[in-house]
Amino acid sequence: MEPSKSLRTATTRVVGVVSVVVVLVLLSANGAESRKQWVFDYFEYSAINCRAHSASLADFGGVGDGITSNTKAFQVAIDHLSQFASDGGSQLFVPPGRWLTGSFNLTSHFTLYLHKDAVLLASQDENEWPVIDPLPSYGRGRDTQGGRYISLIFGTNLTDVVITGDNGTIDGQGALWWTKFHKGELKYTRPYLIEIMYSDNVQISSLTLLDSPSWNVHPIYSSNVLIQGLTITAPVTSPNTDGINPDSCTNTRIEDCYIVSGDDCIAVKSGWDEYGIAFGMPTKQLVIRRLTCISPFSATIALGSEMSGGIEDVRAEDILAINTESGVRIKTAVGRGGYVKDIYVRSMTMKTMKWAFWMTGNYGSHADNNYDPNALPVIQGINYRDMVAENVTMAARLEGISGYPFTGICISNVTIGLAKKAKKVPWTCTDIAGISSGVVPQPCDLLPDQGPEKVVPCNFPTDSLPIDTVEVQSCSYWGKYL
Repeated sequence: MEPSKSLRTATTRVVGVVSVVVVLVLLSANGAESRKQWVFDYFEYSAINCRAHSASLADFGGVGDGITSNTKAFQVAIDHLSQFASDGGSQLFVPPGRWLTGSFNLTSHFTLYLHKDAVLLASQDENEWPVIDPLPSYGRGRDTQGGRYISLIFGTNLTDVVITGDNGTIDGQGALWWTKFHKGELKYTRPYLIEIMYSDNVQISSLTLLDSPSWNVHPIYSSNVLIQGLTITAPVTSPNTDGINPDSCTNTRIEDCYIVSGDDCIAVKSGWDEYGIAFGMPTKQLVIRRLTCISPFSATIALGSEMSGGIEDVRAEDILAINTESGVRIKTAVGRGGYVKDIYVRSMTMKTMKWAFWMTGNYGSHADNNYDPNALPVIQGINYRDMVAENVTMAARLEGISGYPFTGICISNVTIGLAKKAKKVPWTCTDIAGISSGVVPQPCDLLPDQGPEKVVPCNFPTDSLPIDTVEVQSCSYWGKYL
């Protein structure tokens, strides 16, 4: 799929920000120096598109005291700026401060920019979180039957939307939601921090995300998605705080992100059981680069378990996993249907792991009892190469589906250093088929080594995907605040 014209350029540049601050002292009527100071800020930042019109949240009654609700201010500001969509677009600047807010919706040809000292605080008042329908490819909420609380920053049917900043912060204040989840007190599925649906040309970059109620970043049913330079953290015991979950998306690039999570750092998805099969929208053409992950109870990169629309052509490289349950995990089950194929991972370093590789064909966790027991997932063309791991409890646990094995698995040039208290049998394999080459410790018999005469690296594509050609522009903003 070709990127749209606004994204079509030659090379890639990581988002950067330059800030120049000028302070003008206001004088009181008697000539004495006032305690209040106007701050005039000039920012340069990188984005897929620049904007002709700008405004500050403070212009619309926003108050950054950490107490006053700014939900209305955000929505009034964005509604006002939406009139410029066909006139060069607009950007909303969030100044320094602690901006308490419930959910708000974005618009097209729009940039939300957070100052480095700006913190969006997610409201603890459930009344500031409208309830919306379940995702059609899921059929129900992930936490409960029925609807779900809308995400903090939400957009649907958008074109050309940017959420960025000078590493400004979005704090989900998730502890309240985690407690309700554990106590079974949720009326609806917990909100995410950022969710963009049915959209094209999306950038999410240069932000710090803290303590999401559930998933952090969820692009779904979208194309041409660029995610760069995010720092995402939550307690490692927090429930379902996945970092980035591309879901039924085409042409996505995730790079230069640091994630500490209570769940998978990146989870690639495409719908759940019969609902995902019927919706039929795969995730494909996904690039993941320069990721650092810490997640003691989950995966660095997970494929599934909601993969019923299909997952294909995923390319991951230059990955660092530290104190994480598994490096790459494929999760599926009878009833999922769909496929996971043409997966390529290379240049991965793993330190202190339970498993380097994990494939699960009996994951379970169905949307309801109406799934088709004859909907069998196809797992094939899985390629892992050029990896080093240390202090690993078990090299791999690879479990396909009885009578329907996972096939085309290739592992080459991988050295796994086992922990002092490692399992006696480093590999367990059932219902899989493939090959290995230059792997230590020696894999199971279902992955026979090709021998020194036939050392061939596993595949990794040499061509570029359309998202690799995207370059960001240098944009700027002049504004003032007290």
